Amino acid sequence: MPADRVDGVAWREVVEVVEVAGGVSAVRRDQVAEEVPLAIHCSGEPLAVMMVSPCDLEDFAHGFALTELGLGTGDLVSVGVQAVLEGIQLDLGTRDPLPARAVDPQRWLPGRSGCGICGHRHLEDVVRQPAAVGQGSAIASSALEVALRQIEQRQPLNAATGAIHAAAWARADGSLVLVREDVGRHNALDKLIGAMRREGVDPASGFALVTSRASYEMVAKAATAGFPLLAAMSAPTALAVDLATGCGMTLVGFLRESRYVVYSHQDRIG
Repeated sequence: MPADRVDGVAWREVVEVVEVAGGVSAVRRDQVAEEVPLAIHCSGEPLAVMMVSPCDLEDFAHGFALTELGLGTGDLVSVGVQAVLEGIQLDLGTRDPLPARAVDPQRWLPGRSGCGICGHRHLEDVVRQPAAVGQGSAIASSALEVALRQIEQRQPLNAATGAIHAAAWARADGSLVLVREDVGRHNALDKLIGAMRREGVDPASGFALVTSRASYEMVAKAATAGFPLLAAMSAPTALAVDLATGCGMTLVGFLRESRYVVYSHQDRIG
């Protein structure tokens, strides 16, 4: 095991085929993304199990508390992270008890890293129109390109493994301030939101950029956090467009250099 091991990256022996026709192969060690079970407990009670990259978990706790539990600033009073035999346990301490529905054992199920609705058993928990976002800052097209050019250089886990999503917050001029990575796109966004809450960053003063598609739950999380603009490097879904339109969020998809598609509230982009 290399001495410079990084949380979120593991080494495994692989066989690389370099010439398919000639059957030429080589055995080597390669870096792959870690995917670790995270058991979330609140006030001592089990709440959910997620698959995550094992880094920036305190940021994840603060973002998850807002986007999934609806806890405001000051409601989450403590976060504990400890390794257990099966994975990692995240202990959340809240100022007041959570509503009974939030801790209903029939609501929460184990969640996969790529799934945004695991744990919800009722339609009203899944499809809920977010509250309106603020007007925020005007964003120039050039700012989207600036952020896009910077984000690849700010993804060390993905550079090592090729299997990690990222979520970033940029100022109105496109300069990246915070980037968080995770094997799950929803987790990456929760980590970003949590990091911003912990550092007191105002989401309305810039915009969010994600390397994944913009599914409806990504829009819902971004709106809950107060992002006026969410830009995705891949496509949105129809429901994501509808939610963004309804809450006043500008939704950008297929972000590339010199090209992007605006799906809602184009007026924020100058």
